Amino acid sequence: MSRLLKISTLLLTLGLAAPTAAAPCGNTASGFEAWKADFAKEAKKAGVKSKGIAALKGTQYAKRTIAADRNQKSFKYSLDKFMQLRGADTIVAQGRKRKARDAAFYAALEQRYGVPAGVILAIHGMETGFGHFMGDSNVVSSITTLAYDCRRSEFFTGHTLAALRLVDRGVVSPKSIGAKHGELGHTQFLPGNVEKYGVDGNGDGRLDMNNLSDAMASTANFLSKKGWKTGKGYQEGAPNFRVIKQWNAAGVYQKAISIMGARIDG
Repeated sequence: MSRLLKISTLLLTLGLAAPTAAAPCGNTASGFEAWKADFAKEAKKAGVKSKGIAALKGTQYAKRTIAADRNQKSFKYSLDKFMQLRGADTIVAQGRKRKARDAAFYAALEQRYGVPAGVILAIHGMETGFGHFMGDSNVVSSITTLAYDCRRSEFFTGHTLAALRLVDRGVVSPKSIGAKHGELGHTQFLPGNVEKYGVDGNGDGRLDMNNLSDAMASTANFLSKKGWKTGKGYQEGAPNFRVIKQWNAAGVYQKAISIMGARIDG
Protein backbone atom coordinates (compact mmCIF):
# COMPACT_ATOMS: atom_id res chain seq x y z
CA MET A 1 0.00 0.00 0.00
CA SER A 2 1.38 3.44 -0.95
CA ARG A 3 2.12 6.02 1.75
CA LEU A 4 -0.55 8.39 0.35
CA LEU A 5 -3.16 5.63 0.36
CA LYS A 6 -2.22 4.71 3.94
CA ILE A 7 -2.70 8.36 5.01
CA SER A 8 -6.06 8.56 3.24
CA THR A 9 -7.19 5.30 4.86
CA LEU A 10 -6.12 6.59 8.29
CA LEU A 11 -8.03 9.82 7.80
CA LEU A 12 -11.16 7.94 6.83
CA THR A 13 -10.73 5.64 9.80
CA LEU A 14 -10.54 8.66 12.08
CA GLY A 15 -13.59 10.17 10.41
CA LEU A 16 -11.59 13.04 8.90
CA ALA A 17 -11.76 14.32 5.37
CA ALA A 18 -8.55 14.74 3.43
CA PRO A 19 -7.79 18.42 2.77
CA THR A 20 -9.05 19.73 -0.54
CA ALA A 21 -6.48 21.40 -2.77
CA ALA A 22 -7.25 25.00 -3.61
CA ALA A 23 -8.57 25.59 -7.08
CA PRO A 24 -5.61 26.67 -9.21
CA CYS A 25 -5.23 30.02 -10.85
CA GLY A 26 -5.68 30.08 -14.60
CA ASN A 27 -4.84 31.95 -17.76
CA THR A 28 -8.14 31.27 -19.53
CA ALA A 29 -11.80 31.31 -18.56
CA SER A 30 -12.03 27.52 -18.37
CA GLY A 31 -11.31 27.15 -14.66
CA PHE A 32 -12.92 30.36 -13.44
CA GLU A 33 -16.17 28.89 -12.10
CA ALA A 34 -14.38 26.14 -10.16
CA TRP A 35 -11.96 28.70 -8.76
CA LYS A 36 -14.84 30.96 -7.62
CA ALA A 37 -16.45 28.12 -5.69
CA ASP A 38 -13.21 27.51 -3.84
CA PHE A 39 -12.48 31.21 -3.36
CA ALA A 40 -15.88 31.68 -1.72
CA LYS A 41 -14.64 29.56 1.18
CA GLU A 42 -11.57 31.76 1.55
CA ALA A 43 -13.76 34.85 1.33
CA LYS A 44 -16.01 33.69 4.17
CA LYS A 45 -12.96 33.14 6.36
CA ALA A 46 -11.84 36.68 5.50
CA GLY A 47 -15.07 38.19 6.80
CA VAL A 48 -17.13 38.39 3.62
CA LYS A 49 -20.86 38.07 4.32
CA SER A 50 -23.84 36.99 2.25
CA LYS A 51 -24.05 39.99 -0.10
CA GLY A 52 -20.37 39.78 -0.92
CA ILE A 53 -20.54 36.04 -1.55
CA ALA A 54 -23.55 36.55 -3.82
CA ALA A 55 -21.62 39.20 -5.73
CA LEU A 56 -18.69 36.78 -6.13
CA LYS A 57 -20.97 34.08 -7.47
CA GLY A 58 -22.40 36.53 -10.00
CA THR A 59 -19.04 37.58 -11.44
CA GLN A 60 -18.07 36.83 -15.01
CA TYR A 61 -14.61 36.27 -16.44
CA ALA A 62 -13.54 39.71 -17.68
CA LYS A 63 -11.84 39.16 -21.03
CA ARG A 64 -11.30 42.88 -21.64
CA THR A 65 -9.54 43.19 -18.28
CA ILE A 66 -7.13 40.39 -19.18
CA ALA A 67 -6.49 41.95 -22.60
CA ALA A 68 -5.75 45.33 -20.98
CA ASP A 69 -3.48 43.76 -18.38
CA ARG A 70 -1.44 42.07 -21.09
CA ASN A 71 -1.10 45.23 -23.17
CA GLN A 72 0.18 48.00 -20.90
CA LYS A 73 2.53 50.02 -23.11
CA SER A 74 2.28 53.62 -21.98
CA PHE A 75 4.58 53.17 -18.97
CA LYS A 76 7.42 52.23 -21.34
CA TYR A 77 7.39 55.66 -22.99
CA SER A 78 9.84 58.45 -22.23
CA LEU A 79 8.63 61.06 -19.76
CA ASP A 80 8.09 63.65 -22.50
CA LYS A 81 6.12 61.20 -24.64
CA PHE A 82 4.10 60.01 -21.66
CA MET A 83 3.14 63.54 -20.63
CA GLN A 84 2.24 64.43 -24.20
CA LEU A 85 -0.03 61.40 -24.51
CA ARG A 86 -1.64 62.14 -21.15
CA GLY A 87 -2.31 65.75 -22.08
CA ALA A 88 -0.18 67.36 -19.39
CA ASP A 89 -0.76 70.94 -20.53
CA THR A 90 -4.53 70.46 -20.45
CA ILE A 91 -4.40 68.83 -17.03
CA VAL A 92 -2.35 71.72 -15.65
CA ALA A 93 -4.68 74.35 -17.14
CA GLN A 94 -7.79 72.59 -15.86
CA GLY A 95 -6.16 71.91 -12.50
CA ARG A 96 -5.41 75.60 -12.00
CA LYS A 97 -8.99 76.53 -12.81
CA ARG A 98 -10.37 73.96 -10.40
CA LYS A 99 -8.02 75.04 -7.64
CA ALA A 100 -9.04 78.70 -8.07
CA ARG A 101 -12.73 77.86 -8.28
CA ASP A 102 -12.74 75.67 -5.14
CA ALA A 103 -9.89 77.32 -3.24
CA ALA A 104 -11.49 76.89 0.19
CA PHE A 105 -12.12 73.17 -0.38
CA TYR A 106 -8.52 72.43 -1.37
CA ALA A 107 -7.13 74.67 1.36
CA ALA A 108 -9.15 72.70 3.91
CA LEU A 109 -7.79 69.42 2.55
CA GLU A 110 -4.24 70.70 2.78
CA GLN A 111 -4.80 71.95 6.30
CA ARG A 112 -6.15 68.57 7.40
CA TYR A 113 -3.88 66.20 5.47
CA GLY A 114 -0.87 68.34 4.55
CA VAL A 115 -1.10 67.52 0.84
CA PRO A 116 -1.08 70.47 -1.62
CA ALA A 117 -3.92 70.88 -4.09
CA GLY A 118 -1.62 70.51 -7.10
CA VAL A 119 -0.76 66.91 -6.27
CA ILE A 120 -4.37 65.86 -5.74
CA LEU A 121 -5.51 67.67 -8.87
CA ALA A 122 -2.70 66.20 -10.96
CA ILE A 123 -3.76 62.72 -9.84
CA HIS A 124 -7.41 63.53 -10.57
CA GLY A 125 -6.56 64.75 -14.05
CA MET A 126 -4.25 61.84 -14.80
CA GLU A 127 -6.59 59.15 -13.55
CA THR A 128 -9.97 60.16 -14.99
CA GLY A 129 -9.64 63.48 -16.79
CA PHE A 130 -11.20 65.15 -13.73
CA GLY A 131 -14.01 62.63 -13.56
CA HIS A 132 -14.93 62.66 -17.23
CA PHE A 133 -14.17 58.95 -17.63
CA MET A 134 -14.20 56.73 -14.56
CA GLY A 135 -14.32 53.40 -16.38
CA ASP A 136 -16.55 51.06 -18.31
CA SER A 137 -16.01 47.72 -16.58
CA ASN A 138 -17.77 45.85 -13.80
CA VAL A 139 -15.60 46.38 -10.72
CA VAL A 140 -16.28 43.08 -8.97
CA SER A 141 -15.89 40.95 -12.09
CA SER A 142 -12.69 42.76 -13.11
CA ILE A 143 -10.94 42.50 -9.77
CA THR A 144 -12.06 38.89 -9.25
CA THR A 145 -10.77 37.92 -12.68
CA LEU A 146 -7.38 39.38 -11.80
CA ALA A 147 -7.29 37.43 -8.53
CA TYR A 148 -7.95 34.25 -10.52
CA ASP A 149 -5.44 35.07 -13.26
CA CYS A 150 -2.01 33.56 -12.60
CA ARG A 151 -0.07 36.66 -13.59
CA ARG A 152 -0.64 38.68 -10.39
CA SER A 153 -3.03 36.56 -8.38
CA GLU A 154 -1.39 37.23 -5.01
CA PHE A 155 -1.58 41.01 -5.41
CA PHE A 156 -5.22 41.10 -6.51
CA THR A 157 -6.54 38.52 -4.03
CA GLY A 158 -6.51 41.04 -1.18
CA HIS A 159 -8.20 43.66 -3.31
CA THR A 160 -10.88 41.17 -4.32
CA LEU A 161 -11.63 40.27 -0.71
CA ALA A 162 -11.83 44.00 0.06
CA ALA A 163 -14.21 44.54 -2.86
CA LEU A 164 -16.51 41.82 -1.55
CA ARG A 165 -16.47 43.30 1.97
CA LEU A 166 -17.27 46.70 0.44
CA VAL A 167 -20.28 45.09 -1.23
CA ASP A 168 -21.40 43.92 2.21
CA ARG A 169 -21.05 47.50 3.48
CA GLY A 170 -22.92 49.00 0.54
CA VAL A 171 -19.90 51.04 -0.62
CA VAL A 172 -19.69 48.94 -3.79
CA SER A 173 -22.54 47.19 -5.54
CA PRO A 174 -22.38 44.10 -7.77
CA LYS A 175 -23.11 46.51 -10.64
CA SER A 176 -20.51 49.16 -9.80
CA ILE A 177 -18.55 50.38 -12.80
CA GLY A 178 -14.88 51.32 -12.74
CA ALA A 179 -11.65 50.83 -14.64
CA LYS A 180 -10.54 47.55 -16.15
CA HIS A 181 -8.37 46.65 -13.16
CA GLY A 182 -11.17 47.23 -10.68
CA GLU A 183 -10.25 50.79 -9.75
CA LEU A 184 -13.05 53.01 -8.46
CA GLY A 185 -14.11 56.61 -8.70
CA HIS A 186 -12.54 59.97 -9.50
CA THR A 187 -9.00 58.96 -8.61
CA GLN A 188 -9.29 55.24 -9.31
CA PHE A 189 -8.74 53.60 -5.93
CA LEU A 190 -8.26 49.86 -5.87
CA PRO A 191 -10.82 48.25 -3.50
CA GLY A 192 -8.22 47.47 -0.83
CA ASN A 193 -7.27 51.14 -0.73
CA VAL A 194 -10.93 52.19 -0.58
CA GLU A 195 -11.36 49.95 2.43
CA LYS A 196 -8.22 51.19 4.17
CA TYR A 197 -7.99 54.87 3.19
CA GLY A 198 -11.46 55.88 1.98
CA VAL A 199 -13.07 58.70 3.97
CA ASP A 200 -16.41 60.49 3.92
CA GLY A 201 -15.31 63.87 2.61
CA ASN A 202 -18.71 65.59 2.40
CA GLY A 203 -20.05 64.44 5.77
CA ASP A 204 -23.16 62.69 4.47
CA GLY A 205 -22.42 59.54 6.46
CA ARG A 206 -21.46 57.31 3.55
CA LEU A 207 -18.40 56.62 1.46
CA ASP A 208 -18.81 57.04 -2.30
CA MET A 209 -15.71 57.18 -4.49
CA ASN A 210 -17.81 58.61 -7.32
CA ASN A 211 -18.49 61.64 -5.13
CA LEU A 212 -15.83 64.29 -5.75
CA SER A 213 -15.45 65.36 -2.10
CA ASP A 214 -15.08 61.79 -0.88
CA ALA A 215 -12.59 60.94 -3.61
CA MET A 216 -10.40 64.00 -3.09
CA ALA A 217 -10.38 63.59 0.69
CA SER A 218 -9.60 59.89 0.32
CA THR A 219 -6.71 60.68 -2.03
CA ALA A 220 -5.27 63.19 0.43
CA ASN A 221 -5.75 60.71 3.27
CA PHE A 222 -3.96 57.98 1.31
CA LEU A 223 -0.92 60.20 0.75
CA SER A 224 -0.98 61.41 4.35
CA LYS A 225 -1.10 57.88 5.76
CA LYS A 226 1.73 56.87 3.45
CA GLY A 227 3.94 59.43 5.18
CA TRP A 228 3.42 62.79 3.49
CA LYS A 229 5.44 65.49 5.30
CA THR A 230 3.59 68.80 5.51
CA GLY A 231 5.44 71.68 3.90
CA LYS A 232 8.15 69.51 2.35
CA GLY A 233 8.84 69.27 -1.36
CA TYR A 234 7.54 66.58 -3.67
CA GLN A 235 9.77 66.80 -6.73
CA GLU A 236 12.10 63.92 -7.53
CA GLY A 237 14.66 63.69 -4.72
CA ALA A 238 12.50 65.63 -2.23
CA PRO A 239 11.04 63.93 0.89
CA ASN A 240 7.48 63.57 -0.45
CA PHE A 241 8.44 62.12 -3.81
CA ARG A 242 8.78 58.74 -2.14
CA VAL A 243 5.14 59.07 -1.08
CA ILE A 244 4.07 59.77 -4.66
CA LYS A 245 5.81 56.49 -5.52
CA GLN A 246 3.21 54.76 -3.34
CA TRP A 247 0.46 55.94 -5.66
CA ASN A 248 1.74 54.29 -8.84
CA ALA A 249 4.70 51.99 -9.43
CA ALA A 250 5.64 53.44 -12.84
CA GLY A 251 8.49 55.96 -12.77
CA VAL A 252 7.10 58.10 -15.59
CA TYR A 253 3.76 58.31 -13.79
CA GLN A 254 5.41 59.41 -10.55
CA LYS A 255 7.46 62.10 -12.26
CA ALA A 256 4.43 63.33 -14.22
CA ILE A 257 2.41 63.80 -11.02
CA SER A 258 5.20 65.76 -9.36
CA ILE A 259 5.82 67.98 -12.39
CA MET A 260 2.16 68.73 -13.11
CA GLY A 261 1.41 69.19 -9.41
CA ALA A 262 4.10 71.87 -9.15
CA ARG A 263 2.80 73.63 -12.22
CA ILE A 264 -0.74 73.64 -10.83
CA ASP A 265 0.42 74.89 -7.43
CA GLY A 266 2.69 77.46 -9.08
